[in-house]
Amino acid sequence: MDAAAELTRRRLQLFPITAIYAPADAPGRGAELSIGGCRVRALAQEYGTPLYCFDAATLDAAAQAYRAALARHYPGESAVTYAGKAYLSRAIARWTQRHDFWLDCTGAGEIGIAAAAGVPRRRILVHGVNKSAVDLEMAVQHAGVIVVDNLAELHRLAPMLRAATNNIALWLRVRPGVAVDTHAYRQTGQEDSKFGVSPQEAMDAVRFCLDHGLPLNGLHFHQGSHFHDPAPIGPALETVLGLVAEIASTTGWQPQSLSPGGGWGVAYHEDDLPQPDVEHYVQFVAQRVVEGCRQRGLKLPSLHLEPGRSLVARGGVAVYTVGAVKQTATRRWLFIDGGMADNPRPALYGARYSALPVSDPDRPTVGPVWIAGPYCESGDVLIEALPMPAIAADELLAVPVSGAYHLAMQSNYNGARKPAVLWLDNGAATLIQRRETLADLLARDVGIDL
Repeated sequence: MDAAAELTRRRLQLFPITAIYAPADAPGRGAELSIGGCRVRALAQEYGTPLYCFDAATLDAAAQAYRAALARHYPGESAVTYAGKAYLSRAIARWTQRHDFWLDCTGAGEIGIAAAAGVPRRRILVHGVNKSAVDLEMAVQHAGVIVVDNLAELHRLAPMLRAATNNIALWLRVRPGVAVDTHAYRQTGQEDSKFGVSPQEAMDAVRFCLDHGLPLNGLHFHQGSHFHDPAPIGPALETVLGLVAEIASTTGWQPQSLSPGGGWGVAYHEDDLPQPDVEHYVQFVAQRVVEGCRQRGLKLPSLHLEPGRSLVARGGVAVYTVGAVKQTATRRWLFIDGGMADNPRPALYGARYSALPVSDPDRPTVGPVWIAGPYCESGDVLIEALPMPAIAADELLAVPVSGAYHLAMQSNYNGARKPAVLWLDNGAATLIQRRETLADLLARDVGIDL
């Protein structure tokens, strides 16, 4: 296998599990990328670019991997919670229910999407560091679990819960004082994090709930997102289980449910391969919960994991059209029709991506390219110094691992219109979100003369 073919083979490991290069359906073309049994070139011609495609088989496989690993390694009850903040639409919300997942919603908007999709109340879990009055009202109306971030929120919730006719459970979000190894913007468990309550505040919150008859039955903590080593979860679990033991000895209360968060990472670039092992992550967490409870004489709680991006990131692919190629003093630029408006992660975190041409990927590599979008920011660079073959204007590029935190964080910067989103399943492409139009951009504009 020559160097170009080997590079294609490695990069293809970042793509959905159904991704292949199939023989062209017309003379004179090289092999063409196919995902979920659908030819990407044909999808781009029909739906335009930028275009996002989600592969059902890849999402289903990730879901099954988590459920199977929990069944193998945790002897008590367990559940998987999908993080709506990764990407949420009514179609994705309904997909979560095919796997009996809980759905984590932050704020009234995500709660509304979950409710519109028909997600049962008992599986809607609400997060948020500063929930508004509307957020709390929506949570009380539609959710089964509200994760309380701070004491002020708990005090606001108390009268709302006493007046509620629905069965709602409360969890406390605890700040364990230990973060995972990830970008500083994605760390959430450190002592000075904006998220959660301190151990002493947790003790005060438990007493408040017991004194006021509030339905507290769980604890939650989270240490950060997109980490590859579960080791820091160990000391955090020790801290939280030690707190549980102290609370139990003082008040008699123990959590029925425990969520050590999630955020397990994925490979975004060929240099990140192999893919982080879900089995290793789940086994690490499960064994330490079991052993920590045994050592302290605690009841084994229902274990809830929040896999986040590792459920959907690899299942998503972004497709762009190259508009121009420019050579500057030291760089070969490929300008595409998307960028920081549909994927702000490189600008926010320095996230590193890879890409492949949709057609004829095994052409000889001629050097690195910088792939940039059309927006009026020097930071609108999606990929830097990526070895690629010669690419011409009007070619299509596919960027893998685009299923999480792209569409959820997209914007209308420079009047960008949000892309169409497709669900690919066994040769069928279903539109789950249409492309935004100019009328959509103007819909909120009152249009008065000033």
